[in-house]
Amino acid sequence: MNKNIYWESFGIFFKIGAFTIGGGYAMIPLIENEIVTKRQWLKSEEFIDLLAIAQSAPGVLAVNIAIFIGYKLRGIRGSLVTTLGTVLPSFLIILAIALFFYSFKENPVVERLFKGIRPGVVALIAAPTFTMARSAQINRYTIWIPIVSALLIWLLGVSPIWIILGAGVGGFLWYRFGRQQSHTP
Repeated sequence: MNKNIYWESFGIFFKIGAFTIGGGYAMIPLIENEIVTKRQWLKSEEFIDLLAIAQSAPGVLAVNIAIFIGYKLRGIRGSLVTTLGTVLPSFLIILAIALFFYSFKENPVVERLFKGIRPGVVALIAAPTFTMARSAQINRYTIWIPIVSALLIWLLGVSPIWIILGAGVGGFLWYRFGRQQSHTP
């Protein structure tokens, strides 16, 4: 990593924060491309682990992933730099929109523009889902886990917090007891 890692990481997260529509999930493939693929600051497995932690932590996903990546790269300072890079564009854009919103909120062109953006946002959210599934090594034996989780949340209204806690306990128990039994002769 170079001496200007702070400026470079700030620039990466500022650019992604400024030009990504759709929130944290839409940012994931862009962050992964910049941090893992282009600069190779993290390995793909590390990125997936940080992403899982960021999703489990309370708060906004984009900010959480920026905090964890920044911390992994350069500790507390790196965390502050990447977080500022992520948050500052949205803050400035929202401030500008708030100043001028009333003058264009009823504009039919603006309404159509936002309706046209929606399918693109859905695609930006779907793409990292498939990438993460591949990286998490989801296969025909484990595909039931995300499907059952989604159905529990969607159909039965189970809080995602319970799903995350249950998955954590299940994973712990599997690695603690299940793997030991499968490795004994």
